[in-house]
Amino acid sequence: MIKSIPLNKLVQSPRNVRRHSDPTADGELKASIAAFGLLQNLIVKPAAKGKFEVEAGERRRRAMLELADEKILDRDHEVTCLVLEDSTEAAVETSLAENFHRLAMNPADEAQAFAALVSSGATVEDVARRFGLTVRFVEGRLRLATLAPVVFEALASGQITLDIAKAFGATSDQEIQARVFEQVSSAYYAPNPDSIRRMVLSGTVRGSDPRARLVGRDAYIAAGGRIERELFDDDNSESWVDVALLESLAAAKMEEQAKALAAEQGLAWVKPTLDPYASHDLVEGLVRLPAEPALLTEAELARLDELDASYDEHAAILEDEDSAEEAVAAAEAAIEAIERECQEIRARPPVIAAELKAEAGMVLVLSRDGTPVLQPVFYGERQAEPAEADDRIEVVAGEEGSDKRRTTLSKRLGDELAMQRRDVLALHVASDPGLALDVMVFTLADADTHDWRARAATTLRAPLPAGPIIGFEAKDAPASSALAELRSSLDESWRAGEDATCRFDLFRALSDDGRAAWLGYVVARSLEASLNMAGERQLPFQDHLGSLIGIDMAQWWRPTAANYFDRVSKQVILDALTDVGGLELSSRFASVKKSDLAMSAERVFAGTYITEVEVREKALSWVPEVMRFAPAAPDAGEPEIDATDAERGVDTEDQSPRELAA
Repeated sequence: MIKSIPLNKLVQSPRNVRRHSDPTADGELKASIAAFGLLQNLIVKPAAKGKFEVEAGERRRRAMLELADEKILDRDHEVTCLVLEDSTEAAVETSLAENFHRLAMNPADEAQAFAALVSSGATVEDVARRFGLTVRFVEGRLRLATLAPVVFEALASGQITLDIAKAFGATSDQEIQARVFEQVSSAYYAPNPDSIRRMVLSGTVRGSDPRARLVGRDAYIAAGGRIERELFDDDNSESWVDVALLESLAAAKMEEQAKALAAEQGLAWVKPTLDPYASHDLVEGLVRLPAEPALLTEAELARLDELDASYDEHAAILEDEDSAEEAVAAAEAAIEAIERECQEIRARPPVIAAELKAEAGMVLVLSRDGTPVLQPVFYGERQAEPAEADDRIEVVAGEEGSDKRRTTLSKRLGDELAMQRRDVLALHVASDPGLALDVMVFTLADADTHDWRARAATTLRAPLPAGPIIGFEAKDAPASSALAELRSSLDESWRAGEDATCRFDLFRALSDDGRAAWLGYVVARSLEASLNMAGERQLPFQDHLGSLIGIDMAQWWRPTAANYFDRVSKQVILDALTDVGGLELSSRFASVKKSDLAMSAERVFAGTYITEVEVREKALSWVPEVMRFAPAAPDAGEPEIDATDAERGVDTEDQSPRELAA
């Protein structure tokens, strides 16, 4: 029986099968009722005291109650209802049927409907308001209505997905849309939105395109591909016309390579992509699986030692101003080959536990030189914690107006210094939760504008940094030990929770200071290793943090024979002595052997060597320029790593390392 019932007589039924809802959808329903009224009857069952329980239509009832609260409807607004007199079981079945047998509108139907409303005089804002939608959503549907007819029909029939249709809409040229649709329809592989977007936006590709390099000119032409060349074009600048064919060939080759790698590595799957990175869509719904760095064999470790010794020999030739040009050229070529071999020894994917490998997968990307590259990250369906290289670097040192010096540090030493410098910055960030919070919030907020090609300053969006040297830990360094003390002082009582929900509740129960200490620590431990120099070790953002804090590196790190002087050339040590005591001091040690010189320099810079008070004070405040936090970044365009070993003034701090850690 159909009956009009006042809104304030309707109550929720305990038998209604819907237990969850969607705030966005609820808002849309509310806007629809406000604009058009109730378009579908409620189904109710008589209850005590003249009330009626809503068996189907609870969302509509709540929407009308909200409209009544907003004075848009009256509290006793008459609602048309179908009144059931059946049993409780029948009421439940009716509620289930009403909620279960529903079909969401096809996006193409929505697009046509919105377009019809706009063509009849309604504005986009009017349509959005009437249906409780955002203006952007309505505009997106209206763009679908302008797709080429063949593409629009494919969307309406379910032949292509909404994401694919949106990709075709990247261009407003319907001819291009139709042509690309015809090309991909005959392709053997299922196109993805990224490939569609590339094809509709680019009529041709260059011969230097990664896809072209992957497929190869001969294979492309053999498949019927066309190439156009201008008078001065070469293989890199020539235009490959049949983009869809190239995409198909490239996708097939990547798919073939992915299957081979999956079988070779014993993986459940390898996902190929023609992008140079794993896009969010590609790994959506997946989690990173824990993995360990691949260990080097004894033979590889021995070979690295040989390469390091060979590097020192060739570096000595470069440092010798009397070396012949031919010898310098040969040494530079040898160093380049040594660095390449070191990288090849370390270029290996991480190792995953045997019980996880059968269900793990990886992503195969296409590098910019057209080479398929397996990204060193394992993915799977289960939630897991992510897991986690010794050459030489050349530093050109010297203050403005002085002669430049060429200082060659081993890559291992540079990495160790970078990691110790990182610990100094990490300790200060950990001790300033306010700054740590600013760093975290900014990094997360800035993620959508971050250039994926640039090296990030922290790993707030990535696994914790483990290197660049696996297993290195400067336990005797003040900052590292103070950071360890800070870590041990954190309140870990919340870890007693048996699951994530309990642990989260226990964590929230900590004091403000306890949670703030954890905030500082987790942000601090995300910092990457960097040095004050141009090149891969430079992170200007970290230099800016260090300058904001006003860190005095000399208070936290002192050069010793073990951590520095034994690792650099004799001339570098003499230059450092000249910095603090002039030629008079360095000349005292000019004839001393390298091994003895390193120990003497350690005493000088530790303040235990008998010398003038002024020299001692300078020595105690001296650190290599690469260890300081520079307020201004070097020219990023320089090919060499620029820094200076000359002293720069930095404000000292009153707190000791232990006091700051406490």
